[in-house]
Amino acid sequence: MSQQAEFEKIAEDVKKMKTRPSDLQLLDLYGFYKQAVVGDINIDKPGMTDMKGKAKWEYWNTRKGMSKEDAMSAYIALAKELIQKHGM
Repeated sequence: MSQQAEFEKIAEDVKKMKTRPSDLQLLDLYGFYKQAVVGDINIDKPGMTDMKGKAKWEYWNTRKGMSKEDAMSAYIALAKELIQKHGM
């Protein structure tokens, strides 16, 4: 299975976890996912009143400069760990 195919499959599997991971774990996944799919952040930082949007922006921004392939690998590793911990 190619890395891209594994990434797409695990991204679907994450949605089927029995219990919800912590907000920080979800933000980690989000940051790696966006970096793998889009690359470096390309949107303006949300305002102070958009707490959720701001947190997501910050986690994606911490991945700046990471290659899409490295982000995919990190996403796959973290997702597998969370799926094992939270069940599917």
